[in-house]
Amino acid sequence: MTAIPTVTLNDGVLFPQLGFGTWDLRGPECVTATRSAIAAGYRLLDSAVNYENEAQVGEAVRGSGVDRADLLVTTKLPGRDHGFDHTLASARGSLERLGLDYIDLYLIHWPNPSVDKYLDSWQAMIRLREEGLVRSIGVSNFTSTMLTRLIDATGVTPAVNQVELHPYFTQPELRAFHLEHGIRTESWSPLARRSELLTEQVVIDVAAAHGVSPTQAVLRWHIQLDSTPIPKSAHAGRQRENADVFGFALTADEMSALAGLQRGRLKGDDPDFHEEM
Repeated sequence: MTAIPTVTLNDGVLFPQLGFGTWDLRGPECVTATRSAIAAGYRLLDSAVNYENEAQVGEAVRGSGVDRADLLVTTKLPGRDHGFDHTLASARGSLERLGLDYIDLYLIHWPNPSVDKYLDSWQAMIRLREEGLVRSIGVSNFTSTMLTRLIDATGVTPAVNQVELHPYFTQPELRAFHLEHGIRTESWSPLARRSELLTEQVVIDVAAAHGVSPTQAVLRWHIQLDSTPIPKSAHAGRQRENADVFGFALTADEMSALAGLQRGRLKGDDPDFHEEM
């Protein structure tokens, strides 16, 4: 089992430097995969209402044999539940499906700017944290302008912003904003799923230089960017491999070489326009 190091969020919560993603895992496969991830050392588990797997993630947590206080369960508010009262109700629905007493990290999944209710939802999330139903609150897919609006309106800075981040889309300006404001960057699709990233010659060369797999090289790149990647795998062996990225370090030149693959978002999901309900 790999011991995954932690960082401290701006609210004082210890947060793993690498987590387990559950997007597209459902049913018994999700329970089995999440349990094996926990057994491999993962302590940060990423779910969402729209993943339709909260019940399975909760089942895996309850049956893991690991102290609940040592696990950090993330779920996300869907766009259809934006608004103050809807957010309060949605969080309670997530807790019921998870079968847990509290959510460790609660995120607004997408800002959905045309609806323009994400500030109302943020205010509700502050209330949920005050009530102890949520430990940490954050967002996903927010721009620096949207983050500034939340901070200026409420005085509460998100603990995490989970965004698309991989060598094809490196987000330097947003990461700099996060660093300036004490927001933890979290990478979704850290391996640029369904792309040729892991077969790029530069990735292969960097991996070979350290005797690791291309996947491990890219995940290590995220670690050294001070971002928490959340790779998904249903296979126990690959889960262990993905977590085994703390015994080597990339050079500055290797970090730059991987960032040199920059070309843009995978699907064009720009938060200023893309919306999900």
